[in-house]
Amino acid sequence: MDRETKIWLEITTLLIPGRNDTDAMLTRECEWIREKLGTDVPVHFTAFHPEFRMLDHPPTSVGTLTRAREIARHAGLRFVYTGNVADPDGQSTACPACGARLIERTWHAAKVVGLEQGHCRKCGTAIAGVW
Repeated sequence: MDRETKIWLEITTLLIPGRNDTDAMLTRECEWIREKLGTDVPVHFTAFHPEFRMLDHPPTSVGTLTRAREIARHAGLRFVYTGNVADPDGQSTACPACGARLIERTWHAAKVVGLEQGHCRKCGTAIAGVW
């Protein structure tokens, strides 16, 4: 929830190889998000696929998305996801306290598996979101 507007906010960054995928750029973005928006804002790093006018760039690899996710988590962001690729671990929601899987996602399907009334079933931690 945005601290000033009380509106649920999620951020998506399309990672384009050679354009915005360096460790330094990702670290700056994640630190800004942490400082300005907080650690509970969901951040999605999505894969670029060459189409139309950007055929000169390769698609984003799963490895790049995983690296971006790790940088974000290291920066203190608690809900970071990969997207536009098959990556069940990177797309699912885990409890930031105990690591239990709360929501399983594969592509466009989601299944609640460990969340009850906005709390982790395993440890009881409140999970940010609109439930």
